[in-house]
Amino acid sequence: MSTVPIVIDTIAGMREAVATERAAGRTIALTPTLGALHDGHLAHVARATELADVRVVSIFVNPTQFGASEDLDRYPRTLDADLAKLAAAGVDYVFAPSVAEMYPTGPTDTVVAAGKVGTLFEGTARPGHFDGVLTVVAKLLGIVTPDVATFGQKDAQQLFLVRRMVVDLDIPVRIEAIDTVREDDGLALSSRNRFLDPKERRAARTLSVALEAAASSADSGLDAALAAAQGALMGESLVKLDYLKVVHPRTFLPVDDDYRGPAIAIIAAQLGGTRLIDNEMIWLGN
Repeated sequence: MSTVPIVIDTIAGMREAVATERAAGRTIALTPTLGALHDGHLAHVARATELADVRVVSIFVNPTQFGASEDLDRYPRTLDADLAKLAAAGVDYVFAPSVAEMYPTGPTDTVVAAGKVGTLFEGTARPGHFDGVLTVVAKLLGIVTPDVATFGQKDAQQLFLVRRMVVDLDIPVRIEAIDTVREDDGLALSSRNRFLDPKERRAARTLSVALEAAASSADSGLDAALAAAQGALMGESLVKLDYLKVVHPRTFLPVDDDYRGPAIAIIAAQLGGTRLIDNEMIWLGN
């Protein structure tokens, strides 16, 4: 049976609700989102239901993680549709603050710095993005104080940085990674997929095909994996590749040519006005 979630738009109100739940001895799971929810987000809610008594979903389009030339104004805002989906999923609370509530005097002077890894890959294309992400995540964790928080494997670099932040800053929360949810043809679900026209949508599948090719050839080492992925991308003129790299899971830095073991193949590309990312765990060498 679906229940209508309680929507809270103030920090004080969210803290009061958390205090009430804590007093009743209930555990709390947080799923931070930017809204425009799809089945990938609902997979987070389903997992949160298994991990905690109370499910909180935050919906906040955080301006500090968008660059001056990025799509902040274009980012879809679909609160009513989001609430309907969360009601059907049995979410208990939705924390949906305004920008003024989260940043009453503008962007904070205190910022969580993402460090070197935060300047690579997505951080190169979107300078300052991960500082904005980590700062707002730290704020959300401080407001909701969850026992567990869910983050998607699709945003592998973000997941790595959030995990490192909670360790480095001794934040008492468990970070639960949620597997990437995909369309039937392999395309990773993303709120930005809606911006693809039909030709771009067909071409976008090439990203997951390239990752599958890398995984299939990884037994022969790094060069073979990258060559296979690049081969899968050849001939698809609508896909403007930004990067295709293989990184170590423990450092998120590129692996050496002779590395053998678990790794993550990561990819980003531009299709028209839409930027897409994806990744896949692979195993290099026999």
